[in-house]
Amino acid sequence: MSPGLQITDSVAAGVAQAIAKASDWLLGQQSEKGYWWGDLTADTTLESDYILLQLWLYPPQNGTWNPITRVQIDRAVRSILDRQCSGGGFSIYTGGPSDVSASVKAYFALKLAGIDPNAPAMTRLRECILSHGGLQAANSYVKINLGLFNLYPKEHIPSVPPEMILMGRVLYHMSAWARAIVVPLAIVQSLNKGRPTPAGFTVDELFAPGVSKAFPCPDSFFSWKSFFLGVDKLCKLWEKYGSKSIRNKAIEQCKQWVLDRTRYTDGLAAIYPPMMYTIMALDLLGHAPGDPDRDEAEQQFLNLMVDDGKHFYFQPCFSVVWDTAIAAHALAEAGTAPPHSLARAAEWLVGKEVRKKGDWSVHRPGVEPSGWYFEFANEYYPDIDDTGMVVIALAFARASDGAAQQATIKRALNWLIAMQAADGGWAAFDVDNNWPVLTHVPFADHNAMLDPTCPDITGRVLEGMALHGIPADHPAMRRGVDYLIRVQEQDGSWYGRWGVDYIYGTYLALRGLRAAGESDREVHVLRAGEWLRAIQNADGGWGESPESYTQSAYVNAPSTPSQTAWALLGLIASGDGRSDSIERAAEYLIRTQRPDGTWDEPQATGTGFPRVFYLNYHMYRNSFPLLALATFLKLRQQDN
Repeated sequence: MSPGLQITDSVAAGVAQAIAKASDWLLGQQSEKGYWWGDLTADTTLESDYILLQLWLYPPQNGTWNPITRVQIDRAVRSILDRQCSGGGFSIYTGGPSDVSASVKAYFALKLAGIDPNAPAMTRLRECILSHGGLQAANSYVKINLGLFNLYPKEHIPSVPPEMILMGRVLYHMSAWARAIVVPLAIVQSLNKGRPTPAGFTVDELFAPGVSKAFPCPDSFFSWKSFFLGVDKLCKLWEKYGSKSIRNKAIEQCKQWVLDRTRYTDGLAAIYPPMMYTIMALDLLGHAPGDPDRDEAEQQFLNLMVDDGKHFYFQPCFSVVWDTAIAAHALAEAGTAPPHSLARAAEWLVGKEVRKKGDWSVHRPGVEPSGWYFEFANEYYPDIDDTGMVVIALAFARASDGAAQQATIKRALNWLIAMQAADGGWAAFDVDNNWPVLTHVPFADHNAMLDPTCPDITGRVLEGMALHGIPADHPAMRRGVDYLIRVQEQDGSWYGRWGVDYIYGTYLALRGLRAAGESDREVHVLRAGEWLRAIQNADGGWGESPESYTQSAYVNAPSTPSQTAWALLGLIASGDGRSDSIERAAEYLIRTQRPDGTWDEPQATGTGFPRVFYLNYHMYRNSFPLLALATFLKLRQQDN
């Protein structure tokens, strides 16, 4: 046993029991096909946009919605109202402050659905919006959506010109998700002449008096923001006086781009916003109900709806590949899964390998396709994070055809190495997608225009490569390690782009560094361990608020199972076998486990777009604690 490590027999026994219960529950969730799939939920903006889409597709006649639409709208209204904050607004994560953009969307949807503007809930909501700067303070996509119905002045809405698609690779310097949004949106904005709203409907009461509706003035005339505002004015002139033939050519190419990327996938990019705009675009392009492309687009979108009679909400996408890889890894680490369970998971994952070239190949044209996406089907958009996680899972889970699995892993590793960025790190979907100038485009205020490298994905990729025998002195491994050392925060933590936030980034960076052969005596490793111990909560767990993204520094929050698991995994990866922090963490997870082997976690610990959109992965609270407790118990057994 390591000097100073004091793990009591009662804690060890409790850990073993918690592992058994968590494993039994998780094994019971596996589908017959081999995958795991938990819900993925977010804030009320999805339900609000759903009501907006109903207005677009099935507007009320003489003030009356058709009965089928009415039922679904009423379900969406209840789902929205159930999440109203005490201050009257709507937040973008559980327990968070009111967000003006989410609140404006909710107000529009609720009023459109027939909720009396003078009802107490609406009055409080309106007052909250006005106190936050009014509709003028909402982000550009709120204004774009309202502008589709002439509810926000068009001259003050960012233009999304379809001619972007004619400008070579410019489109591919946007992030994959932004790209998938703006192409169908460009069609919608170009062809839409203003959709009708119910007679007399307006949201004028949300405009803060005395505040301009125009774009905020840039700090300097000689700035990129000023430049792009000038470009936006030119775009508006072009819409009026520009070449119609060029505009039509651009729209046609946008249409083809969208249709091409709805093949071999569950909707465009398999995520909610592009799927919604695709439906609108096809509608404007003359694809009436009954048209195969339109019907499929609508069905794929509706597949995101959960309506079980008790709950109504939309998932932003499906997280099935991701959930499966994490669950398989956790069960394999615990040693509690029957061989056939992991074999079925491995076979399902191997069958999901991408074998077609997607958007990523624009910057890596000579690379053989491989990798994995997030959802059930999304061939154009494999992502590096999922690929790294699947590679880790396949190091422990064996399919019946071992040769096919090894060939798949080899292709995936080659793809990952090819996707390493110039700075040594890895991003989510693309390579060197970091043109900072694009963040100044008027419609870029959703904080999602770029896909830069990040420590969390880099750490996961390093771990995955090491598990399959790529040596520590391999150039890709060394560059990845150098990247992590270089981007470490001053306090010893690492930023987490895809999980909240510094706890997530630090755990994955430490796992990657350990896998890459870094000594736990290195200063950067020691500093990270000290940071994790310093922020441990009194109850033995860890918690972090999404507010960390706003403050650009760690913001404490009540402990959660997933963040506690990440911190425990990070400490173990740092070589911590001496402090009582890891035992207290294990005790916290034992104490908070429910009788059925699961944990409660209402907080959002996943990140979509920092400061804009957060996620609740419903499998996180169960898979990660199992992985952490199994790793903890293995440490104890090795030290005995």
